[in-house]
Amino acid sequence: HGGASAPRAALAAALALCLQVGVNFANDYSDGIRGTDEVRTGPPRLTGGGKASPSSVRAAAFACFGLGSLVGAVLVALSGRWWLLGVGAAAVAAAWFYTGGRRPYGYMGLGEVFVFVFFGLVATAGTTFTQLLGVPWQSWLAACSVGSIACALLMVNNIRDIPTDAASGKRTLAVRLGDRRARTAYASAVALPVLAAAALWGDLGALTLLVLAPCLPLARAAIRPVLSGARGLALIPSLKATGFVELAYGVALLMAYAIARP
Repeated sequence: HGGASAPRAALAAALALCLQVGVNFANDYSDGIRGTDEVRTGPPRLTGGGKASPSSVRAAAFACFGLGSLVGAVLVALSGRWWLLGVGAAAVAAAWFYTGGRRPYGYMGLGEVFVFVFFGLVATAGTTFTQLLGVPWQSWLAACSVGSIACALLMVNNIRDIPTDAASGKRTLAVRLGDRRARTAYASAVALPVLAAAALWGDLGALTLLVLAPCLPLARAAIRPVLSGARGLALIPSLKATGFVELAYGVALLMAYAIARP
């Protein structure tokens, strides 16, 4: 299909950024007006912490969604696959109804499911499709791995907030599983993608070590406090380390394939 192009790659990155920032604003707004953030263990948020008016936070969310929709429409036009507009609309809806609307799915323990689908499969395999008009198995593996780490980010955040979320009626997956099982689920979500990278050995050979080398120590640093029983603010380092695992995984995998197929 002519391969990936720089304009399409840039548009895909811009789209991902707009939706990521938009969902954070939307989550901040919806949790804030519901009163979920009135008692918060983590860093203060804009709406709940009184740092910005609810209307301005909502406007920022809608602005990000609008810009993302515009960028996405251009990307769809370049790819020539107009059915992708439906995927984009679903992504925006998922971003808003995570904590917005009358029955937010994030309050029902389904947050990780949607994060895996949209932050993993759609963001990774979907981006590949817009570039190549196809999705090789390596991209599906990367999509599942990135989605799993994204779920871990949400899980460790929700483990920290189990007491306050349970009190406010926010039944996240961590609340439903309970503290001990939620910690095990988190550790699995971080460890499995790193171990799954070994499946790339047949495709990348020794370059697979380029992926594993930075991810293994970061994963260990992320998992250790969670399994040792850290609570509240003591879980913030794990949240940070999990984010670095996801970043390192993506960058290292990109570098490995760039070297393997210059």
